Amino acid sequence: MNKILLLSDTHGYIDDQILKFVKQADEVWHAGDIGNLDVTDHIKKLKPLRGVFGNIDDKDARREFPLDQKFELENVAVWMTHIGGYPNKYYPRIREEIKLNPPKLFISGHSHILKIQYDKKLNLLHLNPGAAGNHGFHKIRTMLRFYLDNGEIKNLEIIELAKRG
Repeated sequence: MNKILLLSDTHGYIDDQILKFVKQADEVWHAGDIGNLDVTDHIKKLKPLRGVFGNIDDKDARREFPLDQKFELENVAVWMTHIGGYPNKYYPRIREEIKLNPPKLFISGHSHILKIQYDKKLNLLHLNPGAAGNHGFHKIRTMLRFYLDNGEIKNLEIIELAKRG
């Protein structure tokens, strides 16, 4: 069983509130728009990190992180990308491939809107953790936490950090 902390759209911002939850996780996943590698460097000092670059990320982030992360953990196939869309409205770059080979868990960021949606057609769970940073239109900084356990996604929690500063 693995306890996952999922965040996105930090835009160069990390604070003690985020780090408190990082310390409680087994792994941290960042769904892009890191903004500054200081964010991911802080996280990597504490826990294993998987991440993707986002549309605002510079060449350094793009060298360190891929556009897509596709992997399996605890018998759960995962696809994480920054701009992915939503069930029935997947981003054009994603659309055909996700139909041909759907993961059990599809993760994207970008919108700054926390969204949890089950895709009945593709039999997958879509997660967008919202935005953990201070930059953007969102009012509340958010993340997600869940467990992966032998093919199951369990105990999904929404974490509301604070109002955007």
